[in-house]
Amino acid sequence: MDALSHTSCADIIDNALALAKAKGASAAEATLAIGRGLAVTARMGQVETIEHQRDQGLGVSVYIGQRKGSASSSDFSASALDDTVTAACTIASQAGEDACAGLIAAEHLAAELPDLNLYHPWALEAEQAREIAIACETVAREQDARITNSDGATVSTYAGSHCYGNSHGFTGGWDWSSHHIDCTLIAEQHGLMQRDGWYTRARTRQALDDIDVVGRQAAERTLARLGARKLTTRQAPVIYEAPVASSLFAALITAISGSALYRKATFLLDTLGEPIFPGDMQICERPHLPAALGSAAFDQDGMATGDKHFVRNGVLESYVLSAYSARKLGMQPTGNAGGVHNLVVQHGDKNLSDLIKQMDTGLLITDMMGFGVNQVTGDYSRGASGFWVEGAEIQYPVEEITVAGNLAEMFKQIVAIGQDVDRRGNIQTGSVLIENMTIAGE
Repeated sequence: MDALSHTSCADIIDNALALAKAKGASAAEATLAIGRGLAVTARMGQVETIEHQRDQGLGVSVYIGQRKGSASSSDFSASALDDTVTAACTIASQAGEDACAGLIAAEHLAAELPDLNLYHPWALEAEQAREIAIACETVAREQDARITNSDGATVSTYAGSHCYGNSHGFTGGWDWSSHHIDCTLIAEQHGLMQRDGWYTRARTRQALDDIDVVGRQAAERTLARLGARKLTTRQAPVIYEAPVASSLFAALITAISGSALYRKATFLLDTLGEPIFPGDMQICERPHLPAALGSAAFDQDGMATGDKHFVRNGVLESYVLSAYSARKLGMQPTGNAGGVHNLVVQHGDKNLSDLIKQMDTGLLITDMMGFGVNQVTGDYSRGASGFWVEGAEIQYPVEEITVAGNLAEMFKQIVAIGQDVDRRGNIQTGSVLIENMTIAGE
């Protein structure tokens, strides 16, 4: 980053911590983030938006005994820093005591910071981004005359720095980057329109899919939805295509997170050590994968991250705990303050076509709408669209349906995980075949 060096980021944090101590805090921690980016969107061959981003922020938390106060600022000047720390101390002095408040124990802090290969800035100028966006959209629109409109193609790049420190003497951080190209189209047939698209995302410019691939994929997915029908209500097997299957495991992580557990607001309460998936299921965290989008050397508490199983042979082996939630539960932190880092769902050797053949008859879900998940009971109901399958072949696209079940039962009814792993996010999974769900339609 050229706005602030890594050294100056650490200096700002150290200054904030020293101010907190001078103002009477018994402990303190601070997080600093800076970044800059560019995003250009083109639609119907013309530039629609050009957005330049410059972001910076500092968050400070102070502890006066068991009382906590937090404040933040986007101004890093000496006077603003003093004001921010003063505000945090004022809040702490008036807060109620919390027996679980405080920094993570020093022995849990990251002793080494591995280079995870996360920083690959793209020297992208607005004119270059414009050309790429227009070219990507042009490829997509030229695939078929039925593609009559577009929501546009976007090219974006962002690079930033993250730094954390606390009064145990720990300060660390890393630089990172993320780049993205997407295209969304509208196709029309017999007066009816459908929308779909595709995108690529990676830490490095070289790892992005070529714009021809993005454009063709966007066109193919949009055209495939033309002629969509509704279904009558029924029970049937369901395949979640890899890009939407990640939502199933996001719900798992929410259900085994410390805040849900100590509030007793989860359908997976008291399931540690219990089977919650079929016996061949393995779900692990791989926070040190080079250049992966979820990689991190330490969590938001400064605790070292490391490989671990959340689910081994179907059995839940670990919760997702910060220092605070671990204290609330009388357990040890797991290095997951702020969430998981590269959740990897182990897959089999079947591709999506193989899963469709295995399912024979059922629903292939390619898009979902809404957030109909009750985390307390596990009841699940979400809008969906995709394709109806019979005789191991896709028959026609479907829309305006709802898939429903209970997550606890859905997890146990997972039949197979495909090898078509989507690595464009923090959850890496292939397509998921579930034995039976309710499909609500006409």
